[in-house]
Amino acid sequence: MITLESIDFKSLIAKETNGRMRVRLMALSHIKGGANNSQTARNLHISRRIVNDWVKRFYEQGLDGLKEKPRSGRPCNLNEQQLSQLSQYIHDNSIKPKGGRLKAQTLVAYITQEFKVDYSVDNIYRLLHQLGFSWITSRSRHPKQSDEVQEAFKKIRNGNDPYDPVECQP
Repeated sequence: MITLESIDFKSLIAKETNGRMRVRLMALSHIKGGANNSQTARNLHISRRIVNDWVKRFYEQGLDGLKEKPRSGRPCNLNEQQLSQLSQYIHDNSIKPKGGRLKAQTLVAYITQEFKVDYSVDNIYRLLHQLGFSWITSRSRHPKQSDEVQEAFKKIRNGNDPYDPVECQP
């Protein structure tokens, strides 16, 4: 049987990266220090019932009882094939040679047209994250933008660069 006294909670809390697990460990640390469940709940600004559940799970299952259980959540409205097709569409259209950006509203329209499924703009960001994309916007390129002209412009000395070897005239 596992006891609170046999565990060094301070070192476990310091190593823990999951914030929820850290709060659970802090609760058990408070109880190990002599606080009752009500005092612990008040100190951590959580309900006493939750502290009771954590203590019970700790005594029944040890530290593994404090870990988060997998959550099912609502299933995705798109199947694997549709997600793969959407991922390919995003990859093919995210960088356009003539400039411009792929917008969330464009993806909403694409999903509605192709798959007959309605998504809100907010859910598009979640879906992008699920597919392994990050929503980073870059500066758009003008269709007539020239890399050669930009490089030539960078070489023009203006006298304001502190690292420019040109000496200032008095």
